[in-house]
Amino acid sequence: MQEILVLNSGSSSVKFALYHVGTAYYAMDEDATGTPKEALTLSYSGHFSGLATSQCRVSLVHKKVGQQPHHYELQALQAMGLTPATNHEEAITKLMVWLDQRDDKGTLIAIGHRVVHGGQTYHEAVRLSANDLAELEKFSSLAPLHQPHGLAPIKLLMEQVPDVPQIACFDTAFHARQPWVARQFALPRELTAKGLIRYGFHGLSYDYIQRTLPNVLPKNAPRSRVIVAHLGNGASLCAIRDGVSIASTMGFTALDGLPMGTRSGTLDPGLVLHLIGQEKMSVEEVSSLLYKQSGLLGVSGISSDMRELLASDAPEAAEAVELYCYRAAREIASLAGALGGLDQLVFTAGIGERAAAVRARIVAQCEWLDMQLDEQANHHNAICISAADSGVGVWVIPTDEERVIAIDCLTLLNKAD
Repeated sequence: MQEILVLNSGSSSVKFALYHVGTAYYAMDEDATGTPKEALTLSYSGHFSGLATSQCRVSLVHKKVGQQPHHYELQALQAMGLTPATNHEEAITKLMVWLDQRDDKGTLIAIGHRVVHGGQTYHEAVRLSANDLAELEKFSSLAPLHQPHGLAPIKLLMEQVPDVPQIACFDTAFHARQPWVARQFALPRELTAKGLIRYGFHGLSYDYIQRTLPNVLPKNAPRSRVIVAHLGNGASLCAIRDGVSIASTMGFTALDGLPMGTRSGTLDPGLVLHLIGQEKMSVEEVSSLLYKQSGLLGVSGISSDMRELLASDAPEAAEAVELYCYRAAREIASLAGALGGLDQLVFTAGIGERAAAVRARIVAQCEWLDMQLDEQANHHNAICISAADSGVGVWVIPTDEERVIAIDCLTLLNKAD
């Protein structure tokens, strides 16, 4: 039995998923999207959370075909050596020890990693070398909350399991085919030549949705012009025409676009100059302000968690939610303009999948696009939440970045054979 491990490492967490590789991979039958048919079975998933904090936790779920998922209790996790970790290195080490010692151990054929930034060089999954790591480290300043944490496990595992391919899958890759006009800033050409362009992020999530959407939509439903709203602690929107990204709200960094949990989203550049010149803030202080102290947290002064804000009676919480939905609706309008109309709107990620009130407010502001909500379906987080007479289909589709990474690992391994 062959297996692929997928890692998604954040600033204070390590998510993991273990997939069994099925026989359909070896036959290499292909579906209409050109990717291997479903040959991957999720066996285990879990995460280490609260790393470098006092709230360190670990979880593990075992999934067997035809059975309910089994959630391991603390005592069982301790017996397996999966105890809370204080840092990323400890978490990865404990995970690898458990993988090697478990009773149903298979042969690990690859470890896939979510890497946020691939620059202008990496447009598809790649088996990593030391030279690749050095190149990818150059982009850490463009994604400071993500890039260093995504690369650290790769370095460690290159030492711990040197014979297992380490494969990177990039959030920026899905946007690499955007029209050049959508990627340019109005800057001097010499700066553009240095790579100061719009890259876009959350590409693995968007890639999963565009692969999945044909299986969700009714057979004759229009699907050429799609906007996907990836709304979570990090949030962005993407305009997709015929399966290809043509515009997104995030740009040079993952700070651009929508307000997020703690990130400001789009700002007047002059405001940043004012903070540095008039408020005498250092670059580090401005960075902390915009990445960690703004967004829902900054506006509300209460929390970065949308659930807490929706449950709060504080006017500041209501104001933060209102701003979040207003900005999302405005950006949908902009992307609809880039698409020349809109056929389908898809909500995904934590807020998009579970916050019915947020979806309702956004759709209400998009009624001019002939978009109507089915209130009952929306309340129950149904897959289709648009009314029968809506001119635009509105959907809730859970994203699965880990599966996209596993599929891309299989594709890359096949090319190498």
